[in-house]
Amino acid sequence: MRMVVLPGDGIGPEITKATTHVLKAASEHFQLGVTVEEHPVGHESLKKFGTTVQPGLLETVRSADGLILGPTATFDFKDEQNGEINPSKYFRKNLDLFANVRPARTYPGLRNPLGDFDLVVVRENTEGFYADRNMEQGNGEILVTSDVVISLRRITRLCCERIAKSACQLAMRRKKHLTIVHKANVLKIGDGMFLDICRETAKGFPGLVVDDILVDAMMAHVVRNPARFDVIVSTNMFGDILSDLTAELSGSLGLGGSLNVGVSHAMAQAAHGSAPDIAGRDVANPFSLILSMALLLTWHGERIGAPRFAEAARAVEGAVASAIETGRATTDVGGKLGTAATGQAVVEILTSASSH
Repeated sequence: MRMVVLPGDGIGPEITKATTHVLKAASEHFQLGVTVEEHPVGHESLKKFGTTVQPGLLETVRSADGLILGPTATFDFKDEQNGEINPSKYFRKNLDLFANVRPARTYPGLRNPLGDFDLVVVRENTEGFYADRNMEQGNGEILVTSDVVISLRRITRLCCERIAKSACQLAMRRKKHLTIVHKANVLKIGDGMFLDICRETAKGFPGLVVDDILVDAMMAHVVRNPARFDVIVSTNMFGDILSDLTAELSGSLGLGGSLNVGVSHAMAQAAHGSAPDIAGRDVANPFSLILSMALLLTWHGERIGAPRFAEAARAVEGAVASAIETGRATTDVGGKLGTAATGQAVVEILTSASSH
């Protein structure tokens, strides 16, 4: 398996280094044959090449078996004409990574006032209210006058159908329960179409229990009783907001793993940003990217029919859970270790398992 790794900005290089360390250990332990190829992206690439995503990098990624993207300083990159490309958007769009899969679960040893839960948010990734993702040319935000902005949202049948199908397939592998999150009472046409297509798609999956909840009410429901949910599907912006909430409810946004999936490509990416305020201090939690990497291993294994990849991913997830339970983790999840030492703890737990 050839893996391209792009460390990114802020805490990106630190958590990416820890993640790569775990990946290499998992590869050796489970004989996965993973090779890692690292390239700069974001501010480092801008300094070196005059652009945040260097020419030829897309083809390098296309030819690889998977991509790990560290957090990048998205907010800093405003002018694409001057090479300031948002790397996350760039790869999502160019690789057509239409499904953003974001699991959230509780961990033994980590205090949780809401009780145990294990759910997944499946978020549409390529259109919606994201101004850089819904026009062939130009931007979906229009400054009409200096005091008036209009933001366009694109919703298409194709994108609704494929995200609905992905969510239904995932739900059938889990507890056969799908919750559609929308705002069809106000966004009657766009969210109305999304809701109708999700319901229609779900009919093709016998035994799947389907309900739907308005996005504002969902925020209350998921805080009150997250255990009632299994797979949640939503449009781009609602899914983005909701998945940050569910990750935090599990104990920390630093536990929010995330996989961007298309038909033939996938990108592991932490659910959080580059946190420049704590960059270089060896305090950032690497678990989000480590768990994202594990999701990528599972995806690759399913794609090529090699169960050992999913086995390795389960072992990585188990090692993270064990690190949290035994306090061998960063301070945000109750430990006392730095970023690098937390990555090393996961490696030690992973490789000390007597059998695999």
